[in-house]
Amino acid sequence: MKRIFTTLLLLFIIHFGYGQENTLKITAYEGVIVSGYVDQGAYLNFTGPNLGLTFRQSKIMIGMLPSLRFKNDTNTPKNAFVTPTLGLGLTYLYKSIAIQLPMYYNAKTSKSNGAWNFGIGIGIKLSVFKKQTPTS
Repeated sequence: MKRIFTTLLLLFIIHFGYGQENTLKITAYEGVIVSGYVDQGAYLNFTGPNLGLTFRQSKIMIGMLPSLRFKNDTNTPKNAFVTPTLGLGLTYLYKSIAIQLPMYYNAKTSKSNGAWNFGIGIGIKLSVFKKQTPTS
């Protein structure tokens, strides 16, 4: 999974590395909401601080992902079904559709070692709901 993630990251960087209209900037938030699957559970996040590269109608971002994770815990004692967490990952945005490859860390417990878990998700840019005002 790490090789796939690295390969995709390199392909996106190479693809967006050419052209004259590219812009690279750091943003505090992007207004994207994403839902997806990771570690036998689901997540919901809004993209957080990121480094983004824009090319025409596409944007690729790598950054932090403040999230809510939804997972049914079968261990004793149980964790809550919904837990806040911070991940990091790659988000590709085309017009208002987002595809995300996040990574979340599960801390070490008495039954398992700490490990990074990769996921996949799809979302939407919230500005798509903004009403367009006619220009005069």
